[in-house]
Amino acid sequence: MDKAKVDTLFSKLAAANPHPKTELTCSNDFTLLVAIVLSAQATDVGVNKATPALFAVADTPKKMLSLGEDGLKRYIKTIGLFNAKAKNIIGLSEKLLKEYDGKVPHTREALQSLPGVGRKTANVWLNCALGIPTIAVDTHVFRVANRIGLCKTKTPDATEDALEKAIPAKWKQHAHHWLILHGRYVCKARKPDCPNCIIRQHCEFKQKAT
Repeated sequence: MDKAKVDTLFSKLAAANPHPKTELTCSNDFTLLVAIVLSAQATDVGVNKATPALFAVADTPKKMLSLGEDGLKRYIKTIGLFNAKAKNIIGLSEKLLKEYDGKVPHTREALQSLPGVGRKTANVWLNCALGIPTIAVDTHVFRVANRIGLCKTKTPDATEDALEKAIPAKWKQHAHHWLILHGRYVCKARKPDCPNCIIRQHCEFKQKAT
């Protein structure tokens, strides 16, 4: 996809939603990180149903650690992979207290040193918490970017690299949110709503619905 078309595509997404935000519910940097960890292979809706009660009692690393792994599981048992996620959240809470004075670090490298925090999670946190123009690739971003022709890739890392090169700097801060939301509500996996797509004329998806 040429640069002019990419620019037009994102200008339309921006016009429809100038200031996109994460749909995860949180109250501070720590709860944002926990919510992102919980959202892996789960829906934001499902996470948001579980976290209000959790964050009411554990909105800091110290409180989360006091809750304990078994106590945490009681709050997040409706979320997929809750056993592994509970272990990781307790582990990252402990590490934040021991190594970062209970505060979430501000670099990708430090974030990725925390249990349960991979590159995508780190990128989402940096973007949402600090406004850093990172590209976080989840299933929606991967699908939409390849469908519309922003890239032709087979892995999340390759997609991130390709989008970093393809997306103009002025759109990068919100780019992954626009793509996520477009994939969540319009360019759905099983039944894309092509007739109501605002970027349909710029899309290279060969199986576009009429």
